[in-house]
Amino acid sequence: MGSQPPGLSFALIEQARARIAPLVTVTPVLTSSTLDEACGARLFFKCENFQKGGAFKARGACNAVFSLPEAQVRHGVATHSSGNHAAALARAARLRGVPAYIVMPHSTPLAKRAAVERQGAHITLCEPTLAARERAAAACVARTGATLVHPYDDLAVMAGQGTVGVELLEQVPDLDVLLAPVSGGGLLSGIAVAARTLRPVARIVGVEPAGADDAARSLRAGRIVPCERPETIADGLRATIGVRPFAEFLRYVDDVVTVSDGAIVAAMRHIWEVMKIIVEPSGAAAYAAVAAGRLEVRGRRVGVVLSGGNLDLESLPWLTPVRE
Repeated sequence: MGSQPPGLSFALIEQARARIAPLVTVTPVLTSSTLDEACGARLFFKCENFQKGGAFKARGACNAVFSLPEAQVRHGVATHSSGNHAAALARAARLRGVPAYIVMPHSTPLAKRAAVERQGAHITLCEPTLAARERAAAACVARTGATLVHPYDDLAVMAGQGTVGVELLEQVPDLDVLLAPVSGGGLLSGIAVAARTLRPVARIVGVEPAGADDAARSLRAGRIVPCERPETIADGLRATIGVRPFAEFLRYVDDVVTVSDGAIVAAMRHIWEVMKIIVEPSGAAAYAAVAAGRLEVRGRRVGVVLSGGNLDLESLPWLTPVRE
């Protein structure tokens, strides 16, 4: 049997918070009486769509890049990402003054590709499969000598994402439920570790698209069960859960529920119309679980992470039919 990778600790999250404080935003928590009445609960929306770069990924990327020793980071950093982690890593590398090499699927929305280009990163396009992304990233690292910063299966990245949970529980200490979207699992695993220290009675629930439901199936099976061909409008939620995040899921996550693409688009539009803020499909997934009745929240105080707000405004999802 192979040895288990080291786990994420609350101490690592606290260190990350101190390290990235000058580099990221303490995002606000917004509420809506209209949305509360619709679901019969008190909802507290942690607005990571207001984060630097428009997504929570700034936290993990900054922590990873700024925790690397000078001798290791001087050749730059590399990653593979569908968009938000790519832009976040490119920004963190620019702030530290080192190059960034980014592998992106050619299907990445143009707005997310443009965000990476604005940070001066070197982009390599690949086929939209995890295997193709990993091959291209490995080739990039071999060619440049850059350090790979995995988008989610990395303790420094997970610790940075865990600061979302610390902030939310400082802003609203008495939450009954914490909801966050799941892709590779870095965000929810970090939040879960933070919550088990700061609010151990809270229920920790992940939300993912029905067409990319590997985390839900993996949690039920007790082992990682990859989704071979993820299909969802939420391009940021197509990754297979990572080994390190999944270890924290098994320890601390209570459930992972799935939602249809139709529910995600309806939730996204509802947030735009009622709250007057922009969220992308991935960012609306957690609220979609509430709005679609995928878990019981009536009478409870629920933290809902709006994970990002980056999307192509020329291709809004309610302008074209989506799969239910």
